[in-house]
Amino acid sequence: MEYVAAGALGFLGGMLGGLVGVGGGILFVPALVVFLDKTQVQAEATSLLAIVFVAALGAYRQYGYGNVRLRDGLIMGAIAALGVAGGVAISNAVSGRALELMFAALALVIAVQLVRRALKPPQPPERPTARAPGRP
Repeated sequence: MEYVAAGALGFLGGMLGGLVGVGGGILFVPALVVFLDKTQVQAEATSLLAIVFVAALGAYRQYGYGNVRLRDGLIMGAIAALGVAGGVAISNAVSGRALELMFAALALVIAVQLVRRALKPPQPPERPTARAPGRP
C-alpha cells in the first residue's frame, strides 16, 4: 500500500511541479513526511533521487520548446552538485527537528515572495530604445 501511495504522491507532485514550475522537492519532501511518515532526512534523500528523473524529463521537454539555456544550466548544475554534497553532510549532522524547521522556514519565505510578486501590478513590457543611424 505504501508503494501505491508513494506512486500517487510522485504523480501528483510531478504534475503540480510541471504545472506551476516549482522544484519537486518543495512538494515531495512534505508529502513524504506528512503522508508516508518518513523522517525529514529520509524524505529529503528520497526526493533527491526522484528529482533526477523529474528534472531530466522536464529539461528535455523544455529544451524542445527552446526554453533551456544549456550553458547556464550546466554551470548551475555543476556548482549545485558541490552544494548538495555540503547540504547532505549538514543534514546528517543536525537533528530531524532542526531540518523540519529549516524546511518550513524556506517554504514560508518562498510563499511570501510569491504572494508579494503576484500582488504587484503588472509592469508594461520594455520597449527597445531607438538607436542613432549608423550606430550599432
